Amino acid sequence: MPRIDGRMPNVMRPVRIELGAQEFAEGSALIEVGKTRVLCAASIEEKVPQFMRGMGRGWITAEYGMLPRSTLSRTSRERGSASGRTMEIQRLVGRSLRAIADLPSLGERTVTLDCDVLQADGGTRTAAITGAYVALYQALARLVRRGVLQRVPLQAAVAATSVGIVDGEVLLDLCYEEDAKAEVDFNVVMSDKGEFVEVQGTAETKPFTRETMDSLLASAGDGIRQLLQLQRTTVAAL
Repeated sequence: MPRIDGRMPNVMRPVRIELGAQEFAEGSALIEVGKTRVLCAASIEEKVPQFMRGMGRGWITAEYGMLPRSTLSRTSRERGSASGRTMEIQRLVGRSLRAIADLPSLGERTVTLDCDVLQADGGTRTAAITGAYVALYQALARLVRRGVLQRVPLQAAVAATSVGIVDGEVLLDLCYEEDAKAEVDFNVVMSDKGEFVEVQGTAETKPFTRETMDSLLASAGDGIRQLLQLQRTTVAAL
């Protein structure tokens, strides 16, 4: 049965990645997944957090935020400490990128990935991970061109998507309306080696079986492979 936006169950929304969306950032990418749009920027500092000093390793961290009118009604700006949701998402983005990075080869440098949601229609955290990888790659490739690094210190590529069960059917890449009524909701992060970096799965209404989980992960894997191919095409221009 066609979905809200006319897609079949196993079809991703249209995805576009614009490389170098911010001129002054060491690396940047604007990713669009359907109506969801996230601007990702990578900034490099020649230092690491205090707890890592002298270890000869780099660090990758992330910050995430939503613009007030990224949603249907205005969302107030976060002032002071970030909300629990924001903290969870930025930690997820940071973990996902560190998982595929060669931190010793990065040296004592910090890369901060700023992921700002310009428009939200579901899947903002997964779009942030997918776009942040491209921004990170561009920033590190610049260090290679400058002769600071011998190679891009990444051991794999990484991308993410959502998948869920809506009205008893497995659907890939949920838009907001589908996500809001999903019976089961997963966010899946995978590398281009076919390895899982993180799986966040929740039964919103009733428990699910192992067979259901396997179906969800298989669908997510199909979508992520498409995203990884788009990433490869995008960074090939560097």
